[in-house]
Amino acid sequence: MEKVLIVRYGEISLKGLNRPFFEKTLVKNIKSKVEEIGELNVYRAHGRIYIELEDYDEEEVIDNVKEVFGVVSLSVAYVIEANMDKICEIAKKHIDECTEEYKIKTFKVESRRGNKSFPLKSPEISKIVGGYILKNTQNIKVDVHKPDVVINVEVRDKAYIYSKKISGFGGMPYGTSGRAMLLLSGGIDSPVAGWLVAKRGVEIEAVHYHSYPFTSDRAKEKVIELARILSKYCGKIRIHLINLLNIQKAINEKCPSEEMTILSRRFMMRIAEKIALDRRCKALITGESIGQVASQTLESINVTNAAVKIPVFRPLIAMDKLDIVNISKKIGTYETSIQPFEDCCTVFLPDRPVTKPRLERILKSENLLDVEKLISEAVANMEIIEVEYD
Repeated sequence: MEKVLIVRYGEISLKGLNRPFFEKTLVKNIKSKVEEIGELNVYRAHGRIYIELEDYDEEEVIDNVKEVFGVVSLSVAYVIEANMDKICEIAKKHIDECTEEYKIKTFKVESRRGNKSFPLKSPEISKIVGGYILKNTQNIKVDVHKPDVVINVEVRDKAYIYSKKISGFGGMPYGTSGRAMLLLSGGIDSPVAGWLVAKRGVEIEAVHYHSYPFTSDRAKEKVIELARILSKYCGKIRIHLINLLNIQKAINEKCPSEEMTILSRRFMMRIAEKIALDRRCKALITGESIGQVASQTLESINVTNAAVKIPVFRPLIAMDKLDIVNISKKIGTYETSIQPFEDCCTVFLPDRPVTKPRLERILKSENLLDVEKLISEAVANMEIIEVEYD
């Protein structure tokens, strides 16, 4: 008996004339995700995506597909001919499986007739299937309000019978909403910010700043590992590694010490913008959240924004730290993020960083520096690597 994995998607169905593009991209992303398992047949039909499971491990396929952005939910379904005798037989078999696994005592049948040539309407299908189950199963009864299990019967070209719905991450198919550059640190926040924007279909690249040899190779390896984890959801990720040390030394020598954080941040944004434009990225992504640190006050964010012209996405801006931590645990970045390796922000860290900077004073300090030369040298010496999940 054939089994398929039914894949449901949400927002894509609202895309009008562009809907085929989003559907095709989602199918492509699913195929890419399961190709390491085998040559599974993935196809679109009836406003859904179907994956023929054959003899493959159901759980392994589900674990891979539910991580694909755009997937709202999944169900393993029996596929049989659209014949009421066969539908009743398999629905009863499925109830028996559910009873054995979950010890259920109540059930409900919900039907959908997509094939209008089928002689019975949806309520009639439910009534007949429910009656057959009651007649042929002991110690079980119908509960239409809070059943232990819902048996779903969908009649299309064939009949599909399933119960369990497994949640996916939802969102939009990756690669359908342009490209953006993520400022990826070794902390908890920025990987989550990148994941959330990628979930909206935006392809991400990353730029990371270090201060070698003041920061260690272990700190850099930590960031590479974070990118590798993100690539589980996004595919291959390109990382641009920038040594910020010479810029920090120049700021330390010529500018007020309390401005180190905000001046460094403006350099980071400029460098990220320069790389982003070269890589055809339309926006920057940061992990800032209001009030977490000195560089994340409204005044600091305004001064930081003034350094660049392209949009800056801050998906965490109004989130509590606990919310961010919970997402990082869900996507698998948390344990790596909390490893205690230093980052470039700890170098020349002032005792009392300015928390309400004024743009005119920051610009005056930047006039003491050869900004363009410092940026050009940093970009010229950057290291580029690509990582992917394995």
